[in-house]
Amino acid sequence: MDPVRVRGVTKSYSPTMRVLDDLSLEIAAGEIFFLLGASGCGKTTLLRIIAGFIRPDRGSIAIGDEDITERAVEDRGIGMVFQNYALWPHLSVGGNVAFGLEVRRVAAAERRERVDAALASVALTGFAERRIAELSGGQQQRVALARALVIRPRLLLLDEPLSNLDAHLRVQMRAEIRRVCKAAGVTAIYVTHDQKEALSTADRIAIMAGGRLAQIGTPREVYERPVSRSVAEFIGDANLVDGTISGEGAVDTALGLLRGLTLPDGLAPGAAVTVCLRPERLHLGSPVPEGEPGNTLRVRQTGSTYLGESASWSLSCGPVALMAVEIAPRPRALPEEFSCWISCADTVVLPP
Repeated sequence: MDPVRVRGVTKSYSPTMRVLDDLSLEIAAGEIFFLLGASGCGKTTLLRIIAGFIRPDRGSIAIGDEDITERAVEDRGIGMVFQNYALWPHLSVGGNVAFGLEVRRVAAAERRERVDAALASVALTGFAERRIAELSGGQQQRVALARALVIRPRLLLLDEPLSNLDAHLRVQMRAEIRRVCKAAGVTAIYVTHDQKEALSTADRIAIMAGGRLAQIGTPREVYERPVSRSVAEFIGDANLVDGTISGEGAVDTALGLLRGLTLPDGLAPGAAVTVCLRPERLHLGSPVPEGEPGNTLRVRQTGSTYLGESASWSLSCGPVALMAVEIAPRPRALPEEFSCWISCADTVVLPP
């Protein structure tokens, strides 16, 4: 297992189009690290620079103690799983998995042994003689993963590998990719724009915007403690309400005065802030429990949607539209107007 270090990487495709802007990050050995962001944020360009398909204008890439910035693609010790899998249709499953070993002139006996082990690791034992056209989308994705791992890479790169699968299969394959990567002990960098994919699979996530890093943290840190409005808007659903600091732990908003909050460092009374309320943290139909630090809102119901495992409620609180989510909802009828509350610990105040 090797760590990965990206130092000051900059890439422009024209004088007015800087895709990556002095970007630096460190990825720990054995970590599953996600690059997450909207289309055009630079995540795929960074992945391709690490792979060696694109040269940076400035900066360096190191795996372990070795600078690989100028190395050829085939000399970097990297395995890659592409969005479209890039499997050879004229080769069998075993032939596809063995391809990288043949290029590296691995002896036939060892090659067969490693192909069998790689297929077993992705639950495809006995599939070596199958044709690619005979496989489902999920099975093809497993073959692509086995082909990338069979060469025993120092680093595994995954470029939106689940985007061609249906929603149900994507959920299954998230857990499978994490299991296989951890079992192989490989450091992995995974590009996606799917928030749930990142939250459910990553050890850490880097949110990218405009060629820079907006935030790095564990899935829980990034979701529950976003550092900016843009991160809060991108990762999950959020009710975002502008306000003004009115005193210690207090923010004046269109929802009313919210007290007992943790405020950003260095901001004085009168400073503009944004309050982030996650929809699933709004407790409907009750005031704040005794002894629980929180704030009560008086809301009006404007609509609801039943989603099976959850239900979403459209609410209004004065001039502000809010969304609330109940997990595993029980059948009940809420009055048109009622109280809800949110814990101070679940209320995030963001800098301007």
